[in-house]
Amino acid sequence: MAVARFLVRGRVQGVCFRASTRDEALRLGLSGHARNLADGSVEVLATGDDAAIDALQRWLQRGPPLARVDEVARFDANAAAVAGAGFTTG
Repeated sequence: MAVARFLVRGRVQGVCFRASTRDEALRLGLSGHARNLADGSVEVLATGDDAAIDALQRWLQRGPPLARVDEVARFDANAAAVAGAGFTTG
Protein backbone atom coordinates (compact mmCIF):
# COMPACT_ATOMS: atom_id res chain seq x y z
CA MET A 1 0.00 0.00 0.00
CA ALA A 2 1.24 3.43 -0.95
CA VAL A 3 0.24 6.71 0.68
CA ALA A 4 0.52 10.13 -0.94
CA ARG A 5 -0.46 13.65 0.03
CA PHE A 6 -1.25 16.17 -2.69
CA LEU A 7 -1.67 19.93 -2.49
CA VAL A 8 -3.68 21.25 -5.42
CA ARG A 9 -3.59 24.96 -6.21
CA GLY A 10 -5.60 27.05 -8.65
CA ARG A 11 -9.35 27.56 -8.86
CA VAL A 12 -10.12 24.42 -6.88
CA GLN A 13 -12.65 25.59 -4.30
CA GLY A 14 -16.30 26.16 -5.16
CA VAL A 15 -16.08 24.04 -8.34
CA CYS A 16 -17.00 20.55 -6.96
CA PHE A 17 -13.31 19.64 -6.76
CA ARG A 18 -13.54 17.66 -3.51
CA ALA A 19 -16.64 15.70 -4.49
CA SER A 20 -15.22 14.95 -7.93
CA THR A 21 -11.93 13.87 -6.35
CA ARG A 22 -13.84 11.53 -4.02
CA ASP A 23 -15.68 10.00 -6.97
CA GLU A 24 -12.43 9.47 -8.89
CA ALA A 25 -10.61 8.06 -5.85
CA LEU A 26 -13.42 5.60 -5.14
CA ARG A 27 -13.46 4.56 -8.80
CA LEU A 28 -9.73 3.84 -8.46
CA GLY A 29 -10.22 1.90 -5.20
CA LEU A 30 -8.43 4.44 -3.01
CA SER A 31 -9.08 5.53 0.58
CA GLY A 32 -8.39 8.95 2.06
CA HIS A 33 -9.81 12.45 2.04
CA ALA A 34 -10.01 15.74 0.17
CA ARG A 35 -10.37 18.95 2.14
CA ASN A 36 -10.28 22.68 1.54
CA LEU A 37 -7.42 24.61 3.12
CA ALA A 38 -7.57 28.20 4.31
CA ASP A 39 -5.18 29.37 1.57
CA GLY A 40 -7.65 28.35 -1.17
CA SER A 41 -5.92 25.09 -2.08
CA VAL A 42 -7.19 21.53 -1.65
CA GLU A 43 -5.34 18.81 0.25
CA VAL A 44 -5.82 15.25 -0.97
CA LEU A 45 -4.56 12.28 1.02
CA ALA A 46 -4.81 8.92 -0.71
CA THR A 47 -3.82 5.37 0.13
CA GLY A 48 -3.95 2.30 -2.07
CA ASP A 49 -2.21 0.74 -5.02
CA ASP A 50 0.75 2.67 -6.48
CA ALA A 51 -0.74 2.66 -9.98
CA ALA A 52 -4.09 3.94 -8.68
CA ILE A 53 -2.39 6.80 -6.81
CA ASP A 54 -0.46 7.69 -9.97
CA ALA A 55 -3.75 7.69 -11.90
CA LEU A 56 -5.32 9.97 -9.28
CA GLN A 57 -2.38 12.34 -9.60
CA ARG A 58 -2.91 12.54 -13.37
CA TRP A 59 -6.62 13.26 -12.77
CA LEU A 60 -5.80 15.93 -10.15
CA GLN A 61 -3.72 17.77 -12.74
CA ARG A 62 -6.93 18.33 -14.73
CA GLY A 63 -9.65 18.19 -12.08
CA PRO A 64 -13.37 18.57 -12.83
CA PRO A 65 -14.58 20.72 -15.74
CA LEU A 66 -15.03 24.00 -13.78
CA ALA A 67 -11.64 23.81 -12.05
CA ARG A 68 -8.41 25.44 -13.15
CA VAL A 69 -5.45 23.54 -11.73
CA ASP A 70 -2.25 25.57 -11.60
CA GLU A 71 -0.10 23.20 -9.54
CA VAL A 72 -0.17 19.73 -8.00
CA ALA A 73 2.54 19.01 -5.43
CA ARG A 74 3.00 15.40 -4.27
CA PHE A 75 4.50 14.32 -0.96
CA ASP A 76 5.07 10.97 0.69
CA ALA A 77 2.76 10.45 3.64
CA ASN A 78 2.41 8.08 6.54
CA ALA A 79 -0.27 5.39 6.42
CA ALA A 80 -1.37 6.46 9.92
CA ALA A 81 -2.57 9.74 8.39
CA VAL A 82 -5.36 7.88 6.59
CA ALA A 83 -7.99 6.74 9.07
CA GLY A 84 -10.53 4.13 8.04
CA ALA A 85 -11.82 2.98 4.71
CA GLY A 86 -13.57 4.99 2.06
CA PHE A 87 -12.90 8.52 0.90
CA THR A 88 -14.21 11.56 2.72
CA THR A 89 -14.47 15.27 2.00
CA GLY A 90 -14.25 18.02 4.54
